[in-house]
Amino acid sequence: MSGDRAVLRWQCGSAEEVGLTGVYAALQLRAEVFVVEQRCAYADVDGRDLAKGVRHLLAWQEATLVACARLLPPGLAFDSAAIGRVAVAFSARGQGLAHALMYRAIEQCELAWSDADIMLGAQAHLQRFYAAHGFAPCSEPYLEDGIPHIDMRRVRQDKERRL
Repeated sequence: MSGDRAVLRWQCGSAEEVGLTGVYAALQLRAEVFVVEQRCAYADVDGRDLAKGVRHLLAWQEATLVACARLLPPGLAFDSAAIGRVAVAFSARGQGLAHALMYRAIEQCELAWSDADIMLGAQAHLQRFYAAHGFAPCSEPYLEDGIPHIDMRRVRQDKERRL
């Protein structure tokens, strides 16, 4: 990334809406980050990318995908909505893009599933990052694909005020 975040183009939609190019680019970026960079061989293609209600949040710099997240409707992975497969290209890190991605992912989840809390299965070393976006641990740490994880939940702000 050139440091000029104004050149980013955000896209959010179903697999059909982001198209083959969007889905393919997301799968490619996720493979670069999780499989190659983190050396974690896992079955990324799990059938959920095309499932009903799933949304793909993509950040493009010109024709290059620099960040992505997968947004899952309640009931697909957790009882709540979920954010997963959060990835930022190595070349685009250190400029606040991950925070911008999470802000938009939360916003899109709240628009799509207004009554739902939001869950994520965080890599444990990123717990403080997700806590900065309102997520709190709700499970004990566990190993997933050889990497320590922890489930985290973000309670809907309006729900929090009613409690």
